[in-house]
Amino acid sequence: MSRRYARQPHSADDLIAAVEQYGFLPFFRNEIHGFSVEELCPPELWFADDVDGPWEWKGPAARSGKCLYGKLFNKKAGFVSREWIPDFANFRRDGYDFDARWDDGLASYKDKEIYEAIAGEGRMLSKRLKEALNYRKGGNTGFETCITRLQMQSYVCIADFVYMQDRYGRPYGWGVAEYATPEELFGYDLITSAYQRDPHESKERILKHLQSRLPNATEMQLEKIIKG
Repeated sequence: MSRRYARQPHSADDLIAAVEQYGFLPFFRNEIHGFSVEELCPPELWFADDVDGPWEWKGPAARSGKCLYGKLFNKKAGFVSREWIPDFANFRRDGYDFDARWDDGLASYKDKEIYEAIAGEGRMLSKRLKEALNYRKGGNTGFETCITRLQMQSYVCIADFVYMQDRYGRPYGWGVAEYATPEELFGYDLITSAYQRDPHESKERILKHLQSRLPNATEMQLEKIIKG
């Protein structure tokens, strides 16, 4: 069990504060009891019609500049605080910039196409990205697999969510993900600031930190979170 955040999140700012306390925070419940946005937040705020909840907060949190958001833990959504982004990227990238990964034959052509499209635009809505690279009926396949892998490797993240609006200008429905590179959102210097460390050292730093925040979690459970 985790040391629970002292105050249940009731806003995007509260959610960001929880991410900053833990350093790493999965969105959905997992093997470590209490270590998720889903468990920290009051149940009545999930899918409430008259008040914003975690689904609405994730956009403001992603664009706040205070945390990284995307499919980061076991191919599911979660957050990493700004403080821990450098070590997270260093470990998950295994010391490779994307171009170096491609040069060494460790990335697929589809991953390269998607990564370069996003990096070239700065930010790109998933809908536009799919259209640009012909991920449509009768076209390319495997978009979700590629975009999830790029997020897990920390080359791509979600910068925001864009919502459709009704005739009164009110947002509705599910937000459309807007993708970016972490370098675009946080700057190249920050993202690469742990590159002088061996990726294994970054992993050990993350593990030690999570052990201090989650004293009752087993090393195996923490390893699973860290490795993704």
